[in-house]
Amino acid sequence: MSTIISNIKQLDLKASYTYADYLLWNFKDRVELIKGKVFKMSPAPSSSHQRISGELTYQLSKVFRKTTCQMYVAPFDVRLINFKQSTIDKKILSVVQPDLCVICDVEKIDEKGCIGTPDLIIEILSPGNSNREMTIKFDLY
Repeated sequence: MSTIISNIKQLDLKASYTYADYLLWNFKDRVELIKGKVFKMSPAPSSSHQRISGELTYQLSKVFRKTTCQMYVAPFDVRLINFKQSTIDKKILSVVQPDLCVICDVEKIDEKGCIGTPDLIIEILSPGNSNREMTIKFDLY
């Protein structure tokens, strides 16, 4: 039986985790799981980040309104599978929350979020997250 984790301090941030582990985390800290590693997110985006997100959401909703594509804003889990692994060994080792994403293949959407890479991903850069967004997450996507 697996244990619910109620405090991020219960995790070894140097260890590797899977999506199955992620589902047991019940704490207030916002985190992403990238290639099995835990990355803390800022508690709340800045007002300028929110303004940009709102405007992009508004503009993109006009573009995608008459399509089957669906747009989601963070927090929204995008689970990524390493397709280079054999079928038996496939595990979800990355769960990210892009600021905005558009998914046109509705088969990728379930009640837990998206499984697979969205068709469009937007990450709004902030001084505290630019390196992670431009290197680690860019390579992941």
